[in-house]
Amino acid sequence: MSTIRVGIVGLGENTRTRHVPGLLACDDVEIAAVVNRRPESTAAAAKQFDIPRTFERWEDLVADPDLDAIVIGTWPYLHCPITVAALDAGKHVLTEARMAMNADEAYRMLAASRRHPDLVAQIVPSPIAFLVDPTVKRMVAEGYLGDLREVAVIGAFDELADADAPYHWRQSKQFSGLNALFMGIVHEALIRWVPDPVTVMAQTQIFTHERIDPDTGKKEQVGTPDSVQILTQLPGGARGIYHISNAIRFGPPLQIHLYGSEGTIKYLSAPDQHLVAGRKGDGDLQRVDIPEKDQYAWRVEEEFVDAIRGRGTIEFTDFETGVRYMEFTEAVARSAESGHAVAMPLGGSH
Repeated sequence: MSTIRVGIVGLGENTRTRHVPGLLACDDVEIAAVVNRRPESTAAAAKQFDIPRTFERWEDLVADPDLDAIVIGTWPYLHCPITVAALDAGKHVLTEARMAMNADEAYRMLAASRRHPDLVAQIVPSPIAFLVDPTVKRMVAEGYLGDLREVAVIGAFDELADADAPYHWRQSKQFSGLNALFMGIVHEALIRWVPDPVTVMAQTQIFTHERIDPDTGKKEQVGTPDSVQILTQLPGGARGIYHISNAIRFGPPLQIHLYGSEGTIKYLSAPDQHLVAGRKGDGDLQRVDIPEKDQYAWRVEEEFVDAIRGRGTIEFTDFETGVRYMEFTEAVARSAESGHAVAMPLGGSH
């Protein structure tokens, strides 16, 4: 096709700042239509980005035969129905993360993509550790760690430490689903480097059960955890531990540790994204020099367009990978609710 005509469902903040500029930076891409939750928001987005067509219902935009691709920027509760409808209407799909509300919806999305193997189906990836990702993959593949023994995922912040902090849609099971805090996006980064766990044991806690919605002024029930701790077992006997929280003060910044029989690699997000590593016999961990050519940068929209034109495939993130992190998210929720370990994979339709 000479020009790729894109329709956007949910042109919110992330779509404004990342996806629209990224798409328009590609040759022969037109943002041809938009629909938001409210008519006034739709009109404002169309005016801001000079989008020629607007719709009142996402179903009508998705069915428009003049569109080639759909970008989904809504909250997760609409990702599955819009994706399935768009693929069945012959449209390529780029959907915002999280992939879906739960694993069952993720299976349905994957099944729809397999019904239409000629169409591109991509999830906006976790940007965590993008900068260092090729280097970690290379070090692991070259045996830097030796045998993998332990994994640690750590990150604790204070956005929800105050009981009077406002309610956010991500705290709604109705709109956000099972994903807790930033657990999904950090696990997505981790499984680029190590295998999926085979068992998951989790506990979660909501410390403040009601918060004020700043849009309505009303109290809303909090439906997702303020704090998550997870133990995992990986193939071969390696163990994993996660400490993820938005409810404590002076907690550790986000980091991922890989510990092996011969060496250690740590991804640290602060004060800047970097790696430290060391092997048996070294005196201490040392910062890893990453040449500019090995630093991965954001090119999600370019990757989507290139895949549509047959010039590449989706690396970050395809639906198969999305199902993997959605299964983990669901396993954590099931384990926290039951108090028992959950085996993976879950055995769903994938």
